[in-house]
Amino acid sequence: MRVEAAVWSDPVVDWTSYDLTVIRSPWDYPTRRDAFVTWAEKVDGLANPAAVIAWNTDKRYLRELVAAGVPAVHTQWVAPGEAWAPGDAGEYVVKPAVSVGSRDTGRYDLADPGHRRLAREHVARLGAAGRTTMIQPYLRAVDTAGETALIFLRDPAVGRLAFSHAIRKGPMLTGPHLGVNEGLYVPEEVCARTARPAELAVGERALAAVPGGPDRLLYARVDLIPGSGGEPVLVELELTEPSLFLALAPGAADRFAAAIAALATARPR
Repeated sequence: MRVEAAVWSDPVVDWTSYDLTVIRSPWDYPTRRDAFVTWAEKVDGLANPAAVIAWNTDKRYLRELVAAGVPAVHTQWVAPGEAWAPGDAGEYVVKPAVSVGSRDTGRYDLADPGHRRLAREHVARLGAAGRTTMIQPYLRAVDTAGETALIFLRDPAVGRLAFSHAIRKGPMLTGPHLGVNEGLYVPEEVCARTARPAELAVGERALAAVPGGPDRLLYARVDLIPGSGGEPVLVELELTEPSLFLALAPGAADRFAAAIAALATARPR
């Protein structure tokens, strides 16, 4: 198969010339999500499909997953123009609903008056830019157990997603966000991990709740952190541009290549 890398916003690319277009790292879309979704809707043979991209690029999808019974971290939503007053205790994470790589994300200890002020400024800054803000309790287990990312890849033999491998991500947020981003994403410390049955069960529940079902997906990543009782809770369901950490699992790159080849050759020409 002939494979080419192309930029989604490049106006000279003829997307109709490809049997399949696989989204991998369009990490510039948060500042122009509408344009990205419009582009996706115009590309025939896109993996993952455009309808999934439109749903998954705004983290308000978490509300639908919670309504479907998926255990997820509690989230407060603050729309642009809405007022938000922080409490005076607890650690919280503030981040935009449209974001990648933990950009524009900060961690705040509300017992600290300085942190309370910075948290208010963070929310106000996002709102002034027309961005919806997410406010979540900081799950302390990430400091010790870390975060588990479950990677699912399409299995050509059965024509649907299958669990491929898991990795551990260490804690990334060390303090408030001061309005400056350095690089495309916050650096991560990752290593291979064996997924627990309870984590796989939550992963399957999250995927089952995807609108239109999970069978049309080429890849998925389910990010989990232990809750207060040690039970896995969903942090994010990554269906657009997740890092898949293929190098950390023997055979994962071959499985992904086989899945892409099968999907491309199965499409009518």
